[in-house]
Amino acid sequence: MADSMLIVSPAPHIRAGLDTPTIMRDVVIALLPASVAAVHYFGWQAALSIVCSIAAAVAAEFILEKLTHRTVTIGDWSAVVTGLLIAMVLPPHVPVWVPILAGFFGIGVVKVLFGGLGYNLFNPALMGRAFAVAAWSAMATTGYVWPASANGAIWARGFDAMSTATPLTLLKMGEIGATSASKLYLPLFMGNAAGSLGETSALALLIGAVYLLWREEISLRIPMFYIATVAVITSLYGQDPLFHVLSGGLILGAFFMATDYVTSPLNPKGQAIFGIGCGVLTALIRLFGGYPEGVAYSILIMNAAVPLIDRFARPRRFGEVKARA
Repeated sequence: MADSMLIVSPAPHIRAGLDTPTIMRDVVIALLPASVAAVHYFGWQAALSIVCSIAAAVAAEFILEKLTHRTVTIGDWSAVVTGLLIAMVLPPHVPVWVPILAGFFGIGVVKVLFGGLGYNLFNPALMGRAFAVAAWSAMATTGYVWPASANGAIWARGFDAMSTATPLTLLKMGEIGATSASKLYLPLFMGNAAGSLGETSALALLIGAVYLLWREEISLRIPMFYIATVAVITSLYGQDPLFHVLSGGLILGAFFMATDYVTSPLNPKGQAIFGIGCGVLTALIRLFGGYPEGVAYSILIMNAAVPLIDRFARPRRFGEVKARA
C-alpha cells in the first residue's frame, strides 16, 4: 500500500500534459499521409494489408493480455502503431497472412512477453518484419511492384512491367543503367518507385515528420544524425548521397522508428550516438552487405546497445565532479 501512495524520485520534476494515447494517436496521424500515398500508388491491396496488419496487432495484444490476466491496453493505441508500421515495412503485394503473423510475433513475443509497452528492448514492428523475412524470405522480400503511374523505363534496362526490384536493389546490381541519379530524385521524392508501402513517398513521410516535430513528440536529433551519417559515408565511397537518403526506408526509419521512446536513448548525447550508430550500420550494409537495404537491422542492432549507450552518456548529477586518478 505504501508503494502505491508514495513515489520518491530525484528533482527537478517536469510535468507535461502528454500521455501515451495522445503520443500514439499523433504517430498514427503522422503516418496517414504515407498510408494514403501507399493506397494511391499501389491500390487496394495496400489498404487491405494495412487494415489486416493493424487488426492482427490489436487482436494479439487483447488476446494475450486476457490470457495472462493483465490489464488490456489496446486503448493506448500502441498496438495500432505497431500494426501500421509492420504494414509499412513490407512489400505491397505480400500475402496478407504475412503481416498478420508478423503482427502477432511483434506484439506477442517482442512486446507482451517482455512485460508490455515500456519494457520491450527491441522495436516490435521491426522485429515483426525481421521475423517475416526470416520465416518467409521469398514472400517478404519480393512482391515489389512499380506504382501504376511510374515510368519504370528510366530506372532499369529490361524491367518487368509488374514485379521488380527496389531502387536500392537495382543500384546494388548495377541495373540502374546510364541514367543519372539526379533524374531519379523526383520519382523517389514523390513515391513513383518500387518499395515497401511506407518507404516510397519521401514527401508523405516528411509531412508526417513535420507534424511530429510540431507536436514536439520527437526531436530532430536522432533523424538528423542518422540521415547525415548515411549521406556522408555513402558520398565518401563515391555514391550519390541524396539517392541513398530518398531510397529505401531511411526516412521512415529515421523519423518513425529510431525515435521510439522505449527503444532509444534517454538523453541528447546518447541520442546522437544512437543516430550515428544507425547511420554507420545502414551505410555499411548498403555498401558492403548482402542486403541492399539496412535500416531495419541497423535500428535493431542499435536497440540492443541502448542500455550501454544510456550508461555511457548518463549526465553528471548537479555538483558531481569527475573522479581524479
